[in-house]
Amino acid sequence: MSQSLMDKVALVTGASSGIGRATAVALAHEGAKVAVADINQQGGDETVAMIRQDGGEAAFIRCDVSVAHEIEAMVNETVSRYGRLDCAVNNAGIASPSGGRIHEHPEGSWDLTISVNLKGVWLCLKYETATMLRQGGGAIVNMASAAGLVGGPGGCAYIASKHGVIGLTRAAALEYAKDGIRVNAVCPAWVETPMIQAALADPERRTRVLQSEPVGRIAQPEEVAEAVVWLCSAKASFVTGHAMVVDGGYVAR
Repeated sequence: MSQSLMDKVALVTGASSGIGRATAVALAHEGAKVAVADINQQGGDETVAMIRQDGGEAAFIRCDVSVAHEIEAMVNETVSRYGRLDCAVNNAGIASPSGGRIHEHPEGSWDLTISVNLKGVWLCLKYETATMLRQGGGAIVNMASAAGLVGGPGGCAYIASKHGVIGLTRAAALEYAKDGIRVNAVCPAWVETPMIQAALADPERRTRVLQSEPVGRIAQPEEVAEAVVWLCSAKASFVTGHAMVVDGGYVAR
């Protein structure tokens, strides 16, 4: 344990499973006190238990990132509990509930995906940056995707939302660069999370995905979490506005 985040306070959304859980655990392992936020309390409580079993400090906060007042309450509760907010990881997101080409894609599915994946990140930034401005700085990492860097058929809402996250990250980085607030994004490709496991339940589709990965495998959540931790730490003090690809070479083809 390097303790690169000792005495720091971190907030992670979507932390009940997958990349969010791995990130919350990794941040705590580096010494941060972690606010574990999610709409899923059972999974969030499990993440908190994992952190405490490892000797870390964490608390669960229920939050729907598509609802502004819940995000405001989440940030306020984090500061009330721990005194400040040093690192925020805006990880909560969903896959598009239904696919098809653009002319087949339901409007409701589009609205829900954009509301959670893009508006949710914007709302989190809105309240996180306000808090960090008052305390004199901080680090924010938004979870984008390799799908935010390339196109593909059948996932218009998800792809648009993740492209939007990268654009929003760059805009925020420039707006707050002189305020000591760094804003970056992480762009994973296929990762062994519950969301991806459901999408790859068909063995033939999993085989195709594996064939699309130059390294020949899918990432583990902990591999993505390591990138997030680095971006939150002082080791990345001169890094802002960056979309860090963690994809096994997926977008380099």
